[in-house]
Amino acid sequence: MSNLPQRLIGLTGGIATGKTTVSNYLAAKYHLPVLDADIYARKAVTPDSPILQDIFERYGAKVKLPDARLNRSALGEIIFNNLSEKQWLEEQIHPFVRDRFAQELQQTNDDTVVLAIPLLFEAKLTDMVTEIWVVICDRSLQLSRLQQRNGLTLPQAQARIDNQLPLAEKASLADLVLHNNQDLPHLYAQVDQGIM
Repeated sequence: MSNLPQRLIGLTGGIATGKTTVSNYLAAKYHLPVLDADIYARKAVTPDSPILQDIFERYGAKVKLPDARLNRSALGEIIFNNLSEKQWLEEQIHPFVRDRFAQELQQTNDDTVVLAIPLLFEAKLTDMVTEIWVVICDRSLQLSRLQQRNGLTLPQAQARIDNQLPLAEKASLADLVLHNNQDLPHLYAQVDQGIM
């Protein structure tokens, strides 16, 4: 734990491992505020935002929907198949997300706050939290969940998983590893232990 006055839980894991399930449980059972990096990342690319204009400038009409919103799946196809483009996009969005976390944390007086950050390590945001929780599951389960949830082919799902830091590496940097290979009661029991 750092010397920050609050307990700031950095909740992360891989895509489709169960982070949202854990953050929803922490919010519902323990009434903890959950600050979600994905929500801030979506705000970074709202219509007319400078970041969205930069994205359109770089990739053109293929990532622009008729209503001038971002075509996320088209952008995903670009960045999940090209590391340098993924890095460029993250350099636009990560500073915005960091600023939003900083603003929100200044306005909360809660003893414990959950920061749900899928790219906690990749975005170098570990300095914003006092402890790190990583949700993991077997790769086969992760692949099937991701395919079902996002309607992806197996190669598309594999590309998205392979674009993230390996789960084993994230787990090795965690204060708490939550194993999500079984049922929800098994997962929730681990969360209950971690929060105590």
